[in-house]
Amino acid sequence: MPSDFRSMLALTVPLALGMAAVASAFGLGKAVTAALEAVARQPEAGGRIQTVMIIGCAMIEALTIYALVTMFIFQGRISG
Repeated sequence: MPSDFRSMLALTVPLALGMAAVASAFGLGKAVTAALEAVARQPEAGGRIQTVMIIGCAMIEALTIYALVTMFIFQGRISG
């Protein structure tokens, strides 16, 4: 088991980014599924539902991008 903090960062940073990407994929899938079901129930509200879905998907993606930026910051700490 590595005891140096740089070794621990080298192990955990890619795992954390992968977990964030998987969680984002599940969140996007759930959001799009719910939006499609809502449009199927009320086709006349499709435009409003699509707008809200796109805003929600953008926020989910923003969280993944924050994880990516954090990864780059920690990668800088690993190298020295």
